[in-house]
Amino acid sequence: MMKSFIERHKNVWNQGFAYSVTIGIFFFVISLFINNLATTYASERVSLPVTDFILSNIRVFDVDAIIIYGALLLIAFTIIVVLYQPKRIPFILKSVALFIIIRSIFVTLTHIGPFSPQVIIDPVRIASALNFLGIGTKADLFFSGHTGMPFLLALIFWNDKVLRSIFLTTCIIFAVSVLLGHLHYSIDVFAAFFITYTIFAISQKLFAKDWELC
Repeated sequence: MMKSFIERHKNVWNQGFAYSVTIGIFFFVISLFINNLATTYASERVSLPVTDFILSNIRVFDVDAIIIYGALLLIAFTIIVVLYQPKRIPFILKSVALFIIIRSIFVTLTHIGPFSPQVIIDPVRIASALNFLGIGTKADLFFSGHTGMPFLLALIFWNDKVLRSIFLTTCIIFAVSVLLGHLHYSIDVFAAFFITYTIFAISQKLFAKDWELC
């Protein structure tokens, strides 16, 4: 397995590929800063909550562990997969960065107050360090990143049946969990699928050369 891992990296790492990865990393880091600014802005201007047909008819469930540790596991699993398939690194970095930036724009435009009641995510846990991804902010609602991100990964790995199934399953688990925990309005979850697919399509056009490697 190690030999195969080394060979995969030897076959893709050249000057052009390294440059594309560097641009991807830069784009990704910038997207995190933009996201942090967006969630801070939205949280400072959070408005009153609104009613929701689904949330108003289900009680709150404790999905704390799924939301926090599930997200951490998804990140760790994705890193392992990407390292084993290095040719996908540039496209994934850039498409994920585009996802974060577009979501940040929506967050600044839509800062409705969180639905009440909702499960309380413990801010003391180590995962609170992921606040730059929007976990734990007051108005970081539209659209659901927990739903959209694994769906984006499923689209990227669509031709790999195993990975597609894993990411789609994760997507559904997160979507159901944020609703059960009243952490997102139903529109945040359902809209995530449509917006994420559009982001994927845009990424295919913007980063066509990187997509060809996938």
